[in-house]
Amino acid sequence: MQLKIAYSPCPNDTFVFDAWAHGRVPGAPHLDVTFADIDVTNGWAEGGTDGHDVLKVSYAVLPWILDEYALLPCGGALGRGCGPLVLTREPGLDLRGKTVAVPSERSTAYLLFRLWAAETVPGGVGEVVVLPFHEIMPAVRDGKVDAGLVIHEARFTYGSYGLHRLADMGEHWESTTGLPIPLGAIVARRSLGADTLRLLADSARASVRMAWDDPAASRPYVMEHAQEMDPKVADQHIGLYVNEFTADLGEDGYAAVRGLLTRAAAEGLVPPLGPDALSFP
Repeated sequence: MQLKIAYSPCPNDTFVFDAWAHGRVPGAPHLDVTFADIDVTNGWAEGGTDGHDVLKVSYAVLPWILDEYALLPCGGALGRGCGPLVLTREPGLDLRGKTVAVPSERSTAYLLFRLWAAETVPGGVGEVVVLPFHEIMPAVRDGKVDAGLVIHEARFTYGSYGLHRLADMGEHWESTTGLPIPLGAIVARRSLGADTLRLLADSARASVRMAWDDPAASRPYVMEHAQEMDPKVADQHIGLYVNEFTADLGEDGYAAVRGLLTRAAAEGLVPPLGPDALSFP
């Protein structure tokens, strides 16, 4: 069996999928891998016609795609202390009426930002523009936008751009809910059938555990796609985004996903979830 999968070139994804993508997970389907930015995979999932069987997407896009895709209980990014940041050139900038760059209008980062801004930015921000995440910090630094919502390794590198952290979306989420932060999910087409979906979950979980057992094995794959990232930053990135929730969402993980999407639906930001929308075969 060969399946088409799309995920980002970021260190957490390449670390998680290295063993599986290179045929080292016994019994796992062969993977035909496409690398794509999260905004692209979100769009593919919503369109439903791109031909990929498995996709890494934002949790925020789930309400639009769960009729066709099932959420896998492993392989994604969810945790604590790993939330998106709002960065500015000037400390303490008032965001009212300002232009903010975001990585995707369907991203979890943007959904967390909207929940935060609804409480803390009276009157709301001004224009929101979508940029690939690696272009956001340069755009803020160069004055093309007033602020940027950043994800991934930007948590560790924004100081080198001379930028200031205005707010941490994860801190706000955790302090108001007590739940971990849902970021990126792995979904697969329901049409594959329950047996294949369970095999995919088992394969993803095995790949994660193999990466933990032998981190050096994944290093060439991680660094090949890490866009000239410093190896120490790549290690920090993996350490932050690959954790116990990557191996199994568990009770707290599912509670976080339901909490985010239920709260967003109550604010009219996403469609409401059905009672069994997150269930896994």
